[in-house]
Amino acid sequence: MGCCLFASLLAGAPRIAFLLWWVVDPARINAAFGTFIWPLLGVAVVPWTTLAYLAVFPGGVAGFDWVWMGLAVLADISTYGGGGVANRRRTTGASHPSTTNRVV
Repeated sequence: MGCCLFASLLAGAPRIAFLLWWVVDPARINAAFGTFIWPLLGVAVVPWTTLAYLAVFPGGVAGFDWVWMGLAVLADISTYGGGGVANRRRTTGASHPSTTNRVV
């Protein structure tokens, strides 16, 4: 139960942070994206990258900001990849090499 709750909170964290940021400072989001559809799609598909872009937007993405954007992209990829690994382990017939019973 605790693991599922933690995973749900972690998956929803960037979306909740973006929603709170939108409520507190809607002008920044309107300036960063210019339309409603891009932030909506961004939060639905790549929430960490959208949040990082919103954080580095005022000065433009330059210099060290690319590091933050790269880390956000990696976070989004790992979110999707981690879900695939977890689902593969839950399916019948699939086992992890370290959990197989080997007779020596």
